[in-house]
Amino acid sequence: MALTVKQRFFLAILVLAFPLSAISGDPDILSDFVVPMGVNATLLDGNFFTYTGMRPLINSDPPTNFTVTKATMAEFPALNGQSVSYAVLEYPAGSVNPPHTHPRAAELLFLTYGILEVGFVDTTNKLFTQRLQAGDIFVFPKGLVHYQFNCAENDFAVAVSAFGSAAAGTVSVPSTVFTTNIDDEILAKSFKTDVQTIQKLKAGFAPKA
Repeated sequence: MALTVKQRFFLAILVLAFPLSAISGDPDILSDFVVPMGVNATLLDGNFFTYTGMRPLINSDPPTNFTVTKATMAEFPALNGQSVSYAVLEYPAGSVNPPHTHPRAAELLFLTYGILEVGFVDTTNKLFTQRLQAGDIFVFPKGLVHYQFNCAENDFAVAVSAFGSAAAGTVSVPSTVFTTNIDDEILAKSFKTDVQTIQKLKAGFAPKA
């Protein structure tokens, strides 16, 4: 019997739960878990270790925009010190997760529905690409620029990513380059183009009125 999207989602959680110790990058802690500042440890119960922010995804409609739903230390404080976090990525047909990096962790992506073209570039500028189908797992090594593209014309895709850090961080290449006020002339020289082209690229990232 074929698995539903919901069943694949839960299977992804189970599969990705076990190899995280091999890719963890956070410092070890000297206690069982980290109690947030100002919280009485004796008052903690199972609610502290439970995150319900993914519940809306279970019965949600197909995505209309590329969407990332995170469970990192920021959203789920119990992850502090545990060297693990998750993200659910939803891709409408033809959408892309632009080139980016995670400076503090590798990413283990499990495609639960649809197809994706993925790739990363290593420090020798070699591009590694693959077309994934549902059930495939792909690892993006720590700190390397990578991307995902839903190449399907008429269907969405859903993936679950695990990170070996409670706060893997995300640095978007386009946003970092074109929205952080780096001088136009510096960018023009760096990309071997002219200032006008750089300004047009920056305009594309300007907030819509």
